[in-house]
Amino acid sequence: MLYRALKILLTPVFRVVWRVRVEGIGHVPARGPVVLAPNHVTFLDSFFLPLVVPRRVTFVAKAEYFDSWKTAWFFRACGQIPMRREGGSASERALAAARDVLESGGVLGIYPEGTRSPDGRLYRGHTGVARLALGCGVPVIPVGLVGTSEVQRPGSNMPRPFKKVVVRFGSPIAMARHGADAASDPLALRSFTDELMFEIRALSGQEYVDRYAKRHGVVGGSDVASVEPSPTIHGSPSPQPPQPAAVA
Repeated sequence: MLYRALKILLTPVFRVVWRVRVEGIGHVPARGPVVLAPNHVTFLDSFFLPLVVPRRVTFVAKAEYFDSWKTAWFFRACGQIPMRREGGSASERALAAARDVLESGGVLGIYPEGTRSPDGRLYRGHTGVARLALGCGVPVIPVGLVGTSEVQRPGSNMPRPFKKVVVRFGSPIAMARHGADAASDPLALRSFTDELMFEIRALSGQEYVDRYAKRHGVVGGSDVASVEPSPTIHGSPSPQPPQPAAVA
């Protein structure tokens, strides 16, 4: 109930304060389970995306938001799922709750980077999205949020009005070629995740960094794959085509 009320209230406000444009919304199915996997630069990303999707979006949110009364009521009322970043049984329960959303035909939002980007670049994705999607057999829609870094610059808590924001939805990531046992295959999970990140990069236009971002935001999975970084060029990791990486 509160989710719907907030959406009705905030949608016109956001569209007036910021010039929001939506592209590719037709890729999001009108019904049935689906995972939305966007890039993540600011806290407001979790508002811009649900406000432009006609269906209810349930996000996996860091558990710290539920530890403070100032934010706990909001996240609980909106049906968000708390994820403990240290892993363990609490994280497994959160992933089970995420699976329940998908098995009930809902829309699940997960940030594959696992946290907000510290500098506006796109970082390597964790394989939690792939494990959920492949395990449940549901499509993953890559999403590129463009311009949110101008609305709220990294490190700032003050949003800036009248900036342009574009929300781009890509085509679903093909599932079939990853095989029936892909959900339990570390190489298949990494391959799927790399493909997803490069689709997000194409939508967002961000520079890609082939290492994990520091964890300080919304969590998108319970696991951190141990993968060797790609070679660097002029001090910055060079983007590599999606391919299975060696897992330590």
